[in-house]
Amino acid sequence: MFKIAVILATAALLAGLSGCSYVFYPRADDYAAKAKGDTSIETVLNLTAMMEASAEASKGGTGYDQPLDDLHNQFHAFDNSLCCVDEAKRATPAYDLAVTHNKELWAIFKRVWKFKDVQPQRDEHLALFKTEVQELRTSLEALK
Repeated sequence: MFKIAVILATAALLAGLSGCSYVFYPRADDYAAKAKGDTSIETVLNLTAMMEASAEASKGGTGYDQPLDDLHNQFHAFDNSLCCVDEAKRATPAYDLAVTHNKELWAIFKRVWKFKDVQPQRDEHLALFKTEVQELRTSLEALK
């Protein structure tokens, strides 16, 4: 019994340290590849544009439909790509602000997820998510 617990704990640790988002959200890797820019900043900016478009497309829907699935995977791709920004850029206040916006986006997305079947709350939270993405983009553009 102890061996099984150790194996499970080790597997969980490895999955957590290896960027498990791509294990659980394999399409996130596809979106990260589509958004790939010349620099890490361009990549995350491309992902913000994708997330904004998906948030707009998700309005009016219900449940875990395709636009919400796209937004979900794009958001995981963005979250993973944000940590890949160059070391020098990560030391700036603009990056710190981008990290704060990312944390706010997580809180908003959890609300979107909670109300995915309930209109108009879903649309209201998607509008808030879209506004936060626009503010995030402004912070990221300052890193260029």
